[in-house]
Amino acid sequence: MTEALKEQEKDSQKQENTKKPKPKKRFLIPVLFLLGIGAAFVGWEMYHYESTDDAYVETTTVDVAPKVSGEITDVYVEDNQFVKAGDVVAQIEKNDYEIKLAQAKSRYERALLNQQNARANHKAAQSKIELAKTDLARYKQLYADGAVSKQEFDNAQTNYDAVNATLVNADQSVMSNSNRKVADAEINELKALKEQAELYLSYTKIYAPIDGTVSSKRVEKGMYVQPGTALFTIVPPKTWIVANFKENQLENIHEGQEVDIKIDTYPHHIFKGKVDSIQMASGAKSSMFPPENAVGSFVKIVQRVPVKIVFTESIDPGKFKIIPGMSVVPKVHIR
Repeated sequence: MTEALKEQEKDSQKQENTKKPKPKKRFLIPVLFLLGIGAAFVGWEMYHYESTDDAYVETTTVDVAPKVSGEITDVYVEDNQFVKAGDVVAQIEKNDYEIKLAQAKSRYERALLNQQNARANHKAAQSKIELAKTDLARYKQLYADGAVSKQEFDNAQTNYDAVNATLVNADQSVMSNSNRKVADAEINELKALKEQAELYLSYTKIYAPIDGTVSSKRVEKGMYVQPGTALFTIVPPKTWIVANFKENQLENIHEGQEVDIKIDTYPHHIFKGKVDSIQMASGAKSSMFPPENAVGSFVKIVQRVPVKIVFTESIDPGKFKIIPGMSVVPKVHIR
């Protein structure tokens, strides 16, 4: 009786074991389902978008440099200060340039005053040439009649030539409207030197060339600067994206396509943009030392081509600080 009961219990346990599903089968179906959804999502993303993480915020910065040398007497800006085009940002000592301008003005004005003497001399030379011309004609007739000697006639001819030369010189010393005389050249030269001195004096004030934020300030009051020395850099507010896509991603990328822009600094915000242009050379070809593949050994490397992406939405600078150099992940809508 007991053996029969034991056999019956064993049979019932076997039936229960066969009814319990295996743990592997319980989780396999959901995992396969999730993998299928993931693969479908990845495929859908690859079909509709092209993306890269090799992208950065770019802009064109401007170095502010003086055009004349001198000691800096005032600096009116600080690092990270916003300036507008035309704002005075620094001042160079101007005393030397004021003196040079005064000297240039004096020489120019003296040359203009000398024109009064030049015109008087020219008028006198004209009177003398008329007299010399009359004398020469008279002596010529007297010499033909034998009333005067050859020496007296030659003296009259020499006097005429000398007075004529004086007239020519006097005429060259008077300004004209044709700008073809010596006086014209001298006056124009002095006028140009005066204008140059005025220009150099104006250069002692250093202005901001564009709107933007001051960065990398390298100047202080009392420093002696030379022309072309960068005092600081101005970073304009306008920025864009340069995305370096692989060459095999460019087939379906075209100008005007919409772009979702994700900046690492603001991971929870998607900015809107569009493809502006595609560079007509790869990044490697545009580098300072482009690769030369005409060698014995060659390894093919997938090239990257810069694509310019511009923002199409108005960005609040108080809320979002989009700074050149920030990392970006753009997603181009190709379909």
